Amino acid sequence: MHGVAAHANRAMRNIFLFIRRFFTFFLFLVLLGVSLAILVNYNKTYQGVYSGTANEVTGKINKGYNDVEYYFHLKETNKQLAEENTKLLNLLGSSFDAPDSSKQVKVDSLIKDTLGRMRRFIYLPAKVVNNSVTEENNYLTLFRGKNQGVNIGMGVIGANGSAVGKVIDVSANYCRVMSLLNRKSKVSAMMKKGFFLGEIDWDGADPGYLIMKSVTQGAHVANGDSVLTSNIVNLSFPPGMLIGVVTQVKADPEGTSTYLLKVKTAANFYNLQYAYLVENVMWQEQKTLEDKTQKVNE
Repeated sequence: MHGVAAHANRAMRNIFLFIRRFFTFFLFLVLLGVSLAILVNYNKTYQGVYSGTANEVTGKINKGYNDVEYYFHLKETNKQLAEENTKLLNLLGSSFDAPDSSKQVKVDSLIKDTLGRMRRFIYLPAKVVNNSVTEENNYLTLFRGKNQGVNIGMGVIGANGSAVGKVIDVSANYCRVMSLLNRKSKVSAMMKKGFFLGEIDWDGADPGYLIMKSVTQGAHVANGDSVLTSNIVNLSFPPGMLIGVVTQVKADPEGTSTYLLKVKTAANFYNLQYAYLVENVMWQEQKTLEDKTQKVNE
C-alpha cells in the first residue's frame, strides 16, 4: 500500500509541475479563446465568417462520417440495388420475345415469264441468335421456324440485301442456316457484267472473302466487278442478290480456260443482327414441272 501511495504522490507532483511549467501557455490559450468569443459575439462580420467556417468544418466532418457509415453498409445497399434492378429488368419488353411472323412481298425485276408477269418472292424477317465465323464450317441460328413459315432450303440474306446462307434444318421456332462461310456451301452465282455464270464456295481461310470458280476467261473479269446470285432461279436465292466484289483474278489451275476469283463478301458476317429468309412462292410449281419432265426422260 505504501508503494502505491508513493506512486500516486509522484504522479500528482508531476502533473502540478507540468501545469506550473506551461501555465503561461495555457493562460494564453484561455485568453485567446475568450477574446475570439467576444469578437465573434459582438462583431457581425466576424460572426458571419465564423459561422460559415464552422458550418464548412462541420459539414466536412459529417460527410466523412457518412462516407464511413456508407462504406460499412455498401454490401447491403448493393444487394438491394441488385434486387430492384432484377425486378425492373423482368418488367422490360426485351425480357419477352417471340419469333417474327410478318411477311414482306418483293418483286423480282430480272426474271419475267412469257406473259410479262414478275416472279414474286416473300421475305421473312428473323433475328440472328447465334453465328459463327471462325470455324471451318460456320452456321447461323435464326429466331424463326416452321411455325412462322420457314422451310428447309430457303435462302438467307442480310439486312443490306447480300447473300448470307441457306436453311438446312428447322424446328418449331428456330432454323439452322449453313453460312456461305462453310466448306460445304455451294451457291450458283453470276457476274453482274455480262451475266457469266460460276460457283461460289469458301476455302476456309479468311471470313471476309469467298472463292468463285468456273468463270470463263471470255468474261474479261476485273477487280471491282460485282458478283450476284445466279439468274437461274432456284429455291434458295432470288437472282441478282449481291454476294460480293472481285478483288483478285487469276487462272484456275484446275480448270480449262476459267478464272479463279477472290471475292470480298458484301455481308459482314461479324456483326449480323437481323436477316431475311427468302420464300419463292413459285418454286413448288417449277419443281413439280421439272421433276415431271425428268421422269419422262428416264
